[in-house]
Amino acid sequence: MPTIVRTHLTALRALLVMTVLCGIAYPLLITGISQVAFSDKANGSIVKSDGKEIGSSLLGQNYNLPKANPDDPKEEPKPDPKWFQPRPSANNYAGDNSGASNLGPNSDDLLKAVNDRRAAVAAFDGVDPASIPADALTASGSGLDPHISVAYAKEQVNRVAKEHNLPVETVAKLVDTYSEGRSLGFLGQEGVNVVLLNKAVSEAK
Repeated sequence: MPTIVRTHLTALRALLVMTVLCGIAYPLLITGISQVAFSDKANGSIVKSDGKEIGSSLLGQNYNLPKANPDDPKEEPKPDPKWFQPRPSANNYAGDNSGASNLGPNSDDLLKAVNDRRAAVAAFDGVDPASIPADALTASGSGLDPHISVAYAKEQVNRVAKEHNLPVETVAKLVDTYSEGRSLGFLGQEGVNVVLLNKAVSEAK
C-alpha cells in the first residue's frame, strides 16, 4: 500500500477515534455525572411555582404590567408595583443577547438615563431620590443578572407589602431570608435574587 494511502488511513482512524471519544463518550459521561450529582443546576436552575415554570434563578427577568396595546412596539412597558423590580438591563433581559450598554461615565446619554431612572424609581417607590442605590440606576455588565443589592430590595418593601396586602414585617423578613452573602466570602457585595424573592412573595399569602 502506498505511503500516502497509509498516512491518510491512519489520519482517518485517528479522526474517528477522537470523534467517538471527544464528541460522544466524553459529553455523555459529563452529562451523566451532572444529571446524577446536580441535576437542578445542569438543567438550568429552573424555578417553579405551583408546578409551573416561572424562570431560572440564574437569569433576571422583567416584572412589567401587560401592555395596553401589545402590538404597539413604541409603547413603553411599565413596571408592575406588585413585584420587586430588577435593576435596569441594556438588553431588556433577552437571554440570547447578553451585554452592557457600553456607555462610559462621561456619556451624556448615560447621565440622562441615570437621572431619568432616579426620578422614576423615586416616584414609583415613594422615596427620596438621594437614597436610591446605584444598582437601581445602572445595568449590570451582562444585562441578565438576577440580583439586586439588599439596599434596593429593602427600598421596595413598603410598596410590595402594600400591593399584596401583606404586613411590612413579613416582606422585610423575606428580603432577609433571600439575601445572599459575597461570593467566596469576599467577592462582590451582598445581594438578593429577585426571581426567588418574588416567588416567595407570591407564596406568602
